[in-house]
Amino acid sequence: MSDLAGPVVAPLPLVVVLVEPQGPLNIGSICRAMGNFGFQDLRLVRPQTDHLGEQARLMAVKAAPLLERARVCTSLAEALADCHYAIGTTRRFGRYREDFIHPRDAAGQLVELGAVAPVALVFGREDRGLLTEELDLCQRLLTIPTRDALPSMNLAQAVSLCLYEVSCAQHAAAAAPAGGRKLAGSDQVEAMFDHMRRSLLAIGYLDPQNPDHILRGYRRMLGRSGLSPRDVRILQGLWSKLDWLAGQAGLAPADTEENNT
Repeated sequence: MSDLAGPVVAPLPLVVVLVEPQGPLNIGSICRAMGNFGFQDLRLVRPQTDHLGEQARLMAVKAAPLLERARVCTSLAEALADCHYAIGTTRRFGRYREDFIHPRDAAGQLVELGAVAPVALVFGREDRGLLTEELDLCQRLLTIPTRDALPSMNLAQAVSLCLYEVSCAQHAAAAAPAGGRKLAGSDQVEAMFDHMRRSLLAIGYLDPQNPDHILRGYRRMLGRSGLSPRDVRILQGLWSKLDWLAGQAGLAPADTEENNT
């Protein structure tokens, strides 16, 4: 513990998002862990239990005020609207679930990028985790390396482990100068991906029956380091050029209304 007793670190704009949490004890325990490590922004997407009930308060202990301030959202997109970078957690492997990042590496990225914009850690349901469509809204995927005999961790324990790693990364970076990198907002990034889908469909690059199959690969590639506003503008320019070429070739052009923004 002595290596964490160094200089006081500035609060990190880290958002903890729980998607459809089912257990009030878990929610209360997560609030307590957030209080332990100095994180204050909890967002609940369609909670399946009373997060202000006695059981949640019992586990939150002195972090009850954080529980009371928790923001309830109707969708993950709403919860991430002001976050410029999100890491989704999953224990399921397979199609569209690859290129995982270790919690320690994820913590380093969150601390680096959180110096210039709000960032988020997203956790799924206790029984089913995050859906593929929800992971699409995250730039990287995190998995906690556990034994195959019992791979799935309790939700509150998983959140606590990740927050501990972020706290360690904060202390390790405390003496380093703050970065000056700016990230594009989630609304800008999603608008760019919507334009990308329309443009690539128009030229026949994407399968109209399943366009997200290829797009998810691009989401992972482009999301690894975070897109800046300039990155988004460059990509929007590319899609606009494809739209123009599609029009010249007599293909159905994409709607380019957002290109002038």
